[in-house]
Amino acid sequence: MDGWTIILTILGLCLFETISGIDNAIINAEVLSTMGKKARRWFLIWGIFIAVFLVRGLLPWLLVWLTTPGLGPIEALTATFSSDPRVLEAVEASKSLLLIAGGTFMVFLFFHWIFMEPKNYGLYGERFFHSMGVWFFAVVSVLLTLLVWLALDKDPLLALGAVIGSSAFFIVHGFKQNAEESEKKLMGKDVKMTDISKIFYLEVIDSTFSIDGVIGAFAFTLSVPLIILGNGLGAVVVRQITVSNIEKFKKYRYLKNGAMYSILILGTIMLLDSFGFHIPSWVTPVITFIVIGFFYHKSVREIKPAMV
Repeated sequence: MDGWTIILTILGLCLFETISGIDNAIINAEVLSTMGKKARRWFLIWGIFIAVFLVRGLLPWLLVWLTTPGLGPIEALTATFSSDPRVLEAVEASKSLLLIAGGTFMVFLFFHWIFMEPKNYGLYGERFFHSMGVWFFAVVSVLLTLLVWLALDKDPLLALGAVIGSSAFFIVHGFKQNAEESEKKLMGKDVKMTDISKIFYLEVIDSTFSIDGVIGAFAFTLSVPLIILGNGLGAVVVRQITVSNIEKFKKYRYLKNGAMYSILILGTIMLLDSFGFHIPSWVTPVITFIVIGFFYHKSVREIKPAMV
């Protein structure tokens, strides 16, 4: 990577982490509104270290290390910046497993959103797909079968990676659903919960919601330091949004749409890359800027008439 590509990658990671963290920011703001001033300050200041270093730092490093067993922990951290041919060869040999697992996870995430989740309809066809929610499981089942069939012809490990990505999606989705249900109960008037318990709850929620951003980051780069830096900056922005004015941020109705279409594109890029299609590293951040910029502009156009 040259200097400009590195900068572009970091900015793309930051933007993607910020937009994909919208739901997390909303939950954080709602729970924080029920907490004391001291507890809010602790979460917003010290909690950021947990969010950046323990979650967005530890998880990508672990994923690279686990999928590249020939590398030690330090080599897994600095692999893509290494000049050691042995390290580069190990990363090249194992990256397809990581990419197909991540790509399957991301594409499943998009299909769940388009078929199952409530949304502001930003593009033609979204309402139709949402009305056909029962087809979600059929679509992802056929997709997984197709991926496994194609992967078996290339490398049985790729087929395993697709199944791992599918399993990871349903496990994480289960945790998210439980978190959302817990948040509804937590906001009930009859629920008595200490501020310390709420802080622990928010940290668990943050860890769960950060998985999308961490996995999507591998579409940008396999460099763990760049992922930590880009996603870490995005996490700081999400915290700032939580504190500043979450209600104002909610007015941008189609940013979630932008995040989800970015997830579809990132997942597709990861799948193509896992099958050997080389996609230049600058393409991913540029597409992310274009897609999210389009939906941001669409949101602004809708806000302006309401302000007149």
